Parts: sequence; structure tokens; C-alpha cells
Amino acid sequence: MSRLEAAIDLTARLVAFDTESSKTNLPLIAAVEDYLREQGVPFSRVPNAKGDKAAIFATIGPNVAGGVVLSGHTDVVPVAGQDWTADPFVLRRQGSRLLGRGAVDMKGFDAVCLAMIPEFKAAPLERPIHILLSYDEETTCLGPLDTIARFGVDLPRPAAVIVGEPTSMRVADAHKSISTHVTRVRGFEIHSANLHKGVSAVHAACLLVAELDRIGHAFRAEGDPSGRFDPPFSSVHVGVIAGGTARNIVARDCMFQWEFRGLPGVASSTARDRLDVFTQALLEREFKAHPGTGVETVTETDVPGLAPEPGSAAERLAMRLAKANRTIAVPYASEAGQFQRAGVSTVLCGPGRIDEAHQPDEFVEIGELAACIEFMRGLARELSA
Repeated sequence: MSRLEAAIDLTARLVAFDTESSKTNLPLIAAVEDYLREQGVPFSRVPNAKGDKAAIFATIGPNVAGGVVLSGHTDVVPVAGQDWTADPFVLRRQGSRLLGRGAVDMKGFDAVCLAMIPEFKAAPLERPIHILLSYDEETTCLGPLDTIARFGVDLPRPAAVIVGEPTSMRVADAHKSISTHVTRVRGFEIHSANLHKGVSAVHAACLLVAELDRIGHAFRAEGDPSGRFDPPFSSVHVGVIAGGTARNIVARDCMFQWEFRGLPGVASSTARDRLDVFTQALLEREFKAHPGTGVETVTETDVPGLAPEPGSAAERLAMRLAKANRTIAVPYASEAGQFQRAGVSTVLCGPGRIDEAHQPDEFVEIGELAACIEFMRGLARELSA
């Protein structure tokens, strides 16, 4: 079996596991462990606190510092409500494409890493190649943190990380941060004929959403000094709002869910900090006379962005392997910022296009997997004697 066919076979095996982020990934992890044992590759399972999910960290080559981590996630987004033309968890080959949930985001990359193990083992590696498969990237990007905390403790500290998110095998050295929030408003419920005696949670929530819209327009005006991002600004978006009981009742409760995607260099708390200032003024003006009322904003996730590090170890390495003369920036968030925050040089480079991710009949081009295999062969040469 050729290396490409091995990668396709492993992609099919990984896609067959329903690892939507709300579900366990342990059956997939167990299957990968069996594969690693067959290959004679040492690994560590790194479970989450609940024990229902785990990351896995495998090492090929000498157990020394200065190696390269190939990082991929095992979770996928839901398929419910999408118009798939066949079972999302059965990989289909359609011409030059492989279709299935996670094929491009990012089980295809995971499969290439695993398929390359025989060649990695055969190479005279002076520095190790590590494979890290994590969880919860689609929700919190917290999946690799327990593994990262072990770098330099009981796991070798790498010199560079390559995160295999779909970039069409181009090298991305920057992406935005993302923080997600829930704002809950508690008003004072009363008959709407006496609305002046109550506080409407719905009205207050609308004022807060309008303020977020104003904040978003301010970010648009600030723009993107680097000129690298599309859209070229930090952004604010409200995705869900719900509240109230009836048209003639001043609403007691209302909530809305929102997010902030910040350019590198813009603190992920910026939008919330600005909203908090407005919230305090609103509380003083509208809520002070009504005990038990108020506004609370809770930050659910806070994923760091990836800031450019020109000339970094990861950038130089990936540029050589990709035969590229420039880097790109991507608009989505990933786990890459977690590695960079821990002081490890990190870039993104993986097969496929992000445009195909999260879609019904998600697919990756077979040619992209082939290009990724050549990239990995170059990596083995780089780290060999």
C-alpha cells in the first residue's frame, strides 16, 4: 500500500468515529493507541478532568528536546440539520475528493501524520517528531493545555509546533483570537400598562446589543494595520437572543450570546471591557431602584490569537518544507495560540481549504493529502542526521 493510500485508509478509519465535540473521543483515541502499539511508537494518553475525553502524545525518534510537534484535533462539528447526501461518518471517494465529516477539519491531517510513522521511524532522526491529537478545538481550544503543561517536565519540550488546520498547505503565521460570552439581564416584571414602574430585561438587552454594534463599528473604523486579514478588522457578533414572557408583560429575563474576534495585538477582553463600561452606566440609570435586578456577562471561552513571529523556528522550517516565500493570515481561531502562549514557536500548515470545513458533504482533495505527505517527508529529512 502506498503512503497516500495508507493515509486515505486511516482517514476513513478516523472519520468513522462520531467525535462531535459534545461526545467522547475515547473510542478514537483507543484505536489510535492500538495503531501506535502496532508501530512500536511510545505514547502518553492525557485525559481531561472528567475522564470522558483525552489527548494523545506520541514520539518518534530520540526522547530529547528540540523536536517538532504535529498538532491536530480529533473533534468535529455537529452534522444535525445539515443536508448530507450520504452518511457523514462513512468516508466516500468521489473523483479527486474524500467526503466525510472531519475529512478536511482535520482528520485528513491526523491520518497523514499517522500514515507517515513508518517513514519517520526509518529516518535517522536526530530530533524527534511528536504527534499530538487533542480534543475540544471546535468549542474551547483547551484540549492541548494539559499536554502543553508537561512540556519540559515529563515530555520533551519541542522547538516548534505545526498545527495542521486546513490552509491549502500554505504557512499561516497569524490568526485572530476569539472570546465568547453570555450576557444575562434580570429585570423587574410588571404589567406593561405600568411599564414605568418596572425594568424591561428585553429593552435593556437591546440597548446592550446596540452598544455591541457600536463597538463593532468602532473596530471597523480602527481597521487592520497589518493589511493581512479578511475581514480587515476585529469583529463583534451577537448570535442568539431570547427573553420575555408575553407582549403585555415587562420582561423579567433576557439573555444573548455573543463573540469577539480580535486581531493579533488586540486584547481578547477589549470588547467586553467596553461593554462593561456601558453596562455600569445603564445599571445606574435604569436598575438602581429595583433590588434583585441586574446584568451579568460571563466569558465562556477565551482562545488566544496567533501573533506573527517573523523568522521564528516554526516559520523558517515550515516555509522551507512548503517551498513558500511568504506567509498568510487566517480569520479563524485555532489551538496554535495556546502553544505560542506557552513560549513555543508555532504556525499553521495543513491540507485542504477551510471553506470546505463545517459544511454538508465536507471534503478534502486527495492531492492535498499527497502534498502534505511530501511536506512530512521533508520534515523527516530536516530532523535527520
